Amino acid sequence: MYLENKGWEVPTRDLIKTPEQLEGIRRASVVNTGVLDEVAKQIHAGMSTLEIDQICRSYCEKHGAIPACLNYDIEDGETPPFPMSVCTSINEVVCHGIPKAEDVLEEGDIINVDFTTILDGYYADASRMFIIGKTTPEKEQLVRVTKECLEIGMEAAKPWHGVNEIGRAIQKHANKYHYGVVRDLCGHGVGCHFHEEPEVAHFAQRGEGMLLVPGMVFTIEPMINMGTWKVFIDSEDPYGWEVISDDEQPSAQWEHTLLMTEHGVEILSY
Repeated sequence: MYLENKGWEVPTRDLIKTPEQLEGIRRASVVNTGVLDEVAKQIHAGMSTLEIDQICRSYCEKHGAIPACLNYDIEDGETPPFPMSVCTSINEVVCHGIPKAEDVLEEGDIINVDFTTILDGYYADASRMFIIGKTTPEKEQLVRVTKECLEIGMEAAKPWHGVNEIGRAIQKHANKYHYGVVRDLCGHGVGCHFHEEPEVAHFAQRGEGMLLVPGMVFTIEPMINMGTWKVFIDSEDPYGWEVISDDEQPSAQWEHTLLMTEHGVEILSY
């Protein structure tokens, strides 16, 4: 009550994971990291994003887990459920790219592969960037700086501090390169559900936001655009999921599932 009276947003008790819940989330995280490791072994120019989906789904199922994205429904009455197991976002696609047989990776592409695992009712969520063959120095820098933004955001995430410190730190670093930090999407609590509190903005906001308390599990997943921070959803996309940079310049994203401890964050899935 004291902190609330001081204007802090205090997490509810259910956001502090029990030892049993943390053990379940850790098991899910092992599988989730394994999925992305398997993609890293096999990804190459000439393969379709549908093949990436098949790799992810097969690995997940072999380990007794469920792809969380498959048939995920935001229940807005308009957007159909997500039709595939993984998000594969190439070049100017910021996130939620849908795997397709016709989307074939080419030399120089950059792609984000974003996978979420459900194992025994627990969730883990992470994404990685992959550079296909040799790309331009500009794209290489974007991928590198976006990973730095994630790392800087993790350093800014401290126990008993506000969640908004994360976004301030990320935006400060991205601004050095005149990159746009996407504002329409954010990191989030995760573990017992796909999306939980708190929302983790990656850009500077007023106030402190929710207090970060040991035992909370959440993602940091900055989406950094080479140009403007603004995005759109293609009106011709029959699924209404793929988010594209407004000026159609390249975008990059890295994501970890993190546990807040008494000393800072611990990476659970990467």
